[in-house]
Amino acid sequence: MKSLEERIRKDGIVKSGNVLKVDSFLNHQMDVELFNEMGKEFKRLFADRPINKILTIEASGIGIACIVAQHFQVPVVFAKKTQSINIDGEVYSTKIESFTHKRVYDVIVSRKYIQPTDHVLIIDDFLANGCAVRGLIDMIQSAGATVEGVGIAIEKGQQPGGRMLREDGIRVESLAIIESMDDETGTILFREQ
Repeated sequence: MKSLEERIRKDGIVKSGNVLKVDSFLNHQMDVELFNEMGKEFKRLFADRPINKILTIEASGIGIACIVAQHFQVPVVFAKKTQSINIDGEVYSTKIESFTHKRVYDVIVSRKYIQPTDHVLIIDDFLANGCAVRGLIDMIQSAGATVEGVGIAIEKGQQPGGRMLREDGIRVESLAIIESMDDETGTILFREQ
């Protein structure tokens, strides 16, 4: 998606350790107009799938997932990184390692919000090593529901997550795939799609 690539070039900051900082428009301050364009594109890309639910993980994926859900006219469920007193009943749980935060989270979703009849689209802001997406897939499969695909705003193509998911037969649609980043020059190269 050219408008997302242009925004990354304009406002993204490449930091050491293969980190792309996009908090001015994607995952701290959110550009809702850009999110709306992304939602339209995900709806176009997955129009052939019978999606009735969007799943993401807190926190950065929630904003994008909500806009995508408006285009599909379906609810959003987000996996929580902490148990809270307002989640009652049984939950699906998995462990997810965060590339950005360098830690492992126990994430949960109430069993009442993912059912065997659900056809789920996973939405997230970044895909690097694929740990978060794999954890969400695990929860969907534990529920007996169907994974219809994965929609990613920014995929780090130089890391293995996207390639491994695709090799496993998961449909992954990324709006911008970064081929390489240079923290010294700030240069970002995108994969042609």
